[in-house]
Amino acid sequence: MSYIASDQIENINQLTTGEYNDCVFKNCDLSGSVLIGSVFEECEFINCNLSNVRITDVAFRDVSFVNCKLLGIQFSECNTFNISLSFKECILDFASFYRLKIKATSFINCRLSQVDFVEANLTKSSFVNCDLAGAVFERTNLQEVDFRTAVNVVLDPELNQLKKAKFSQNNISGLLVKYGIKID
Repeated sequence: MSYIASDQIENINQLTTGEYNDCVFKNCDLSGSVLIGSVFEECEFINCNLSNVRITDVAFRDVSFVNCKLLGIQFSECNTFNISLSFKECILDFASFYRLKIKATSFINCRLSQVDFVEANLTKSSFVNCDLAGAVFERTNLQEVDFRTAVNVVLDPELNQLKKAKFSQNNISGLLVKYGIKID
């Protein structure tokens, strides 16, 4: 496996399996690629398309995604050792974080339509100005999660851990959907 460090990689559509440390990926279209077993440490993806990328056993350690398209990506298949992710202005529709322990993850200005957060641990994470339409939260640890500026938040308080989670008056009704209660 190749080792690449402190490099800026731009405008590519294929990536060799390898270990990438302190790299910046810009304007790359890796959609549909297979990155099995790669390691990304202290890397940043900017304006990249990673839709439907296969990430089986891929390690993401202190990796940020900015203005990226990550449709259908199955983060649940990646290497979970020391996983650390952040997302800003990304589209993550149909992604899966099933059973992942991704505490203190930052989602800023992201669209997370139909995302699977079932059994994930999102303790102390934040969803700043995010659209969570159809996102699935079941048996999810949401303690101290900040949902105050998120929209389309619908979850069952009886099926999730919500101690000290933060909501606003604008999205609190999403906790009552299962009861058929309307708030005007």
